[in-house]
Amino acid sequence: MQLRYSFRVYPSAGQRTALARAFGCARVVYNDALRARETARSEGLPFPKTGDLSKTLITEAKQTSERAWLGEVSAVVLQQS
Repeated sequence: MQLRYSFRVYPSAGQRTALARAFGCARVVYNDALRARETARSEGLPFPKTGDLSKTLITEAKQTSERAWLGEVSAVVLQQS
């Protein structure tokens, strides 16, 4: 027999803001990774490795002024995206 539970979450205003920030940052990193892989494919290069993408799109991007806001969310969210 399998059981199934259904939950509904009602985040507070601060939690909604934090979730929106995390999801937005994850989407930006995902789009950057997708663009990097599409560029490599169109140029006939091998796909960049996950570690290389993480280094360039997350670690190095946090050091720039344009993407410094990526440091405001958990690195786990960014790495999983």
